[in-house]
Amino acid sequence: MQTRSQTRSQTSDKPLRETEVYINFDEASAAWKANKKSIGNGSYKYICCVDTNGKKCGIKCLMGEMYCRIHYKKFVNPVHK
Repeated sequence: MQTRSQTRSQTSDKPLRETEVYINFDEASAAWKANKKSIGNGSYKYICCVDTNGKKCGIKCLMGEMYCRIHYKKFVNPVHK
């Protein structure tokens, strides 16, 4: 019969399976900030990212939406004539 300490030493002899994880934090931070604008003190607000003549619109988004008031009317709720 084996004691508890003998059982522990046998189970700890098994090789541990290691997985390597590489995270590029600079790239992840840039991706997270892509649709946000800094308002100071570590706070951000979402901005409209619609491409207007080669650059982002940059106007503050409507609450809970991904477009500003101008582009929301154009893309989400178009007026049918």
